[in-house]
Amino acid sequence: MISLIERGESSATAVVLERLATGLGVTLAALFDAPADAEAIAPGPVARRDAQPVWRDPASGYTRRNVSPPAAGQPMQIVEVHFPPRARVSFETGARDVRVEQQIWVLDGSIDITVGDERHRLRTGDCLAMRLDRPTMFHNPTRKTARYAVVIAAEPSARR
Repeated sequence: MISLIERGESSATAVVLERLATGLGVTLAALFDAPADAEAIAPGPVARRDAQPVWRDPASGYTRRNVSPPAAGQPMQIVEVHFPPRARVSFETGARDVRVEQQIWVLDGSIDITVGDERHRLRTGDCLAMRLDRPTMFHNPTRKTARYAVVIAAEPSARR
């Protein structure tokens, strides 16, 4: 699959990228960081909106934008997600070598998040704290796009 993606013959889904990130010992958001040589050219504590990487999942249509400055050197990252109506993404996340914590803060709309066997219905303003160590499913059961922020905190060794 990696070879197909590198050759541009296939687009990686969020599920595939999560598996790759887990195997590499990084967060999914870290896969979208600028290359190390790009950080050396323009390091700094500010990530301008027009320079923030945006990615669209070809399977569900959700988009994610890495908001955090890639060269900040901090153990947390912020990602903004636009999750389409009726979309669903399931991650088979299991135990990791590093501890990764997430908080999902719903900025607009509604979303169901299932972590292991626990289902949570979140609405505008709600925030869910969770550890990435169990299968997780995101589902937007509504007819309106949901927008939420993901704050990810990982041990410093999780970001490469």
